[in-house]
Amino acid sequence: MTVVLYNIRSLHNVGSIFRTADAMGVEKIYLCGITPQPVDEFKKPRKQLTKVSLGAEKYIPWEKVYSASRLLDKLKKENYRILALEQHPKSVKLQKVKKSNKFVLVLGNEVKGLPESILKRADKVVEIPMLGQKESLNVAVAFGIAAYHFTL
Repeated sequence: MTVVLYNIRSLHNVGSIFRTADAMGVEKIYLCGITPQPVDEFKKPRKQLTKVSLGAEKYIPWEKVYSASRLLDKLKKENYRILALEQHPKSVKLQKVKKSNKFVLVLGNEVKGLPESILKRADKVVEIPMLGQKESLNVAVAFGIAAYHFTL
């Protein structure tokens, strides 16, 4: 599994995703848009991120990419299946999506989610069914649920 994080704001969320990604054997994480990198502009570790990741950013290959659209187009040409994790009128329940060997899981901003420009590039929009009143999860928690489903 390859992961694309699009415009995620929180260093804690990114750190948590790195830690879970390590546990789930993720091949690579692409950090797109405003998603923070594990290191600052001086290549020093970002303490808020590394406190949560516990060093997982050292084991998961990652790359900063500013255009998620171009990245997804490139990955699609490399025969990756693109799965966007988002609540959407056209989404399918996570448990109905079959696992595949070569795929990308795309997660979006904590408040705005993924824009249509990203969703239209997805082969499938996938959602985690909600049973409570809030009908939402923290992005790092949602990633953990989806990663577990697709990995094990």
